[in-house]
Amino acid sequence: QVQLEESGGGLVQPGGSLRLSCAASGNYHAIGWFRQAPGKEREAVSCISKTDGSIYYSDSVKGRFTISRDGAVNTVFLQMNDLKPEDTGRYYCASSEAFILCPRWGDNRRHYDHWGQGTQVTVSA
Repeated sequence: QVQLEESGGGLVQPGGSLRLSCAASGNYHAIGWFRQAPGKEREAVSCISKTDGSIYYSDSVKGRFTISRDGAVNTVFLQMNDLKPEDTGRYYCASSEAFILCPRWGDNRRHYDHWGQGTQVTVSA
């Protein structure tokens, strides 16, 4: 069973940056990042496929966030720049055991099998 551990969250001012990490133990086909703000549903942020390299970004983060992976340490990163208060939430990474084409299916929670505990991101002045 894949275990996922997120890190890198924190408190940052608007316009600031954070880099989240998702360390995975075990094999997977894709890693997705999701976030959940209080009182709101969990929403997809980004996805990267280890199998074909495809990437997905939600419209709300496109151009500001960058997802990448380091196979040597089995870790996926989410570089978040120009952070806004609406980016506040708990960020979760999730892994898929089956192949998923990130641009097409990466935003659907049903395609992910394992989830981390999350890391809190707060953007506030």
